Amino acid sequence: MRAVIQRVSQAEVKIDQKSVGKIDQGFMILLGIHQTDSIEDVAYLVRKISKLRVFEDGGGKMNLSIQEIKGSILSVSQFTLYADTKKGNRPSFIEAARPEVAIPLYEQFNEQLKELAIPVETGEFGADMAVSLINDGPVTIIIDTKDK
Repeated sequence: MRAVIQRVSQAEVKIDQKSVGKIDQGFMILLGIHQTDSIEDVAYLVRKISKLRVFEDGGGKMNLSIQEIKGSILSVSQFTLYADTKKGNRPSFIEAARPEVAIPLYEQFNEQLKELAIPVETGEFGADMAVSLINDGPVTIIIDTKDK
């Protein structure tokens, strides 16, 4: 799994100009699922994200987690995170998981975050979405479970 995590002051996802997910302070997460990913990858990523200390404490130091600030997550599936651009100019997406594998893992990812009492809003898997956000910092971190 590959996650692009952006610390945001707000984020929203719309489908056909209708808001389907919106948060204030927290994380905007673009989540790509590889064809070999498993529930173990979900658990690892949830653990890392929930404990990631990138929010400022009283002294202005990045020292607090999303749980400590009571932030929210906007989670959007993004198969294009597994684009292979080595050959030619048209990206290949063959490493991205097929929907029958990706959807259950994406849903499990969101559920495990909710089980930690982190509010989670989502986009819609496979939909054409318009995502807007205000990146706070900016702070953007990439976590790939294959790099653990």
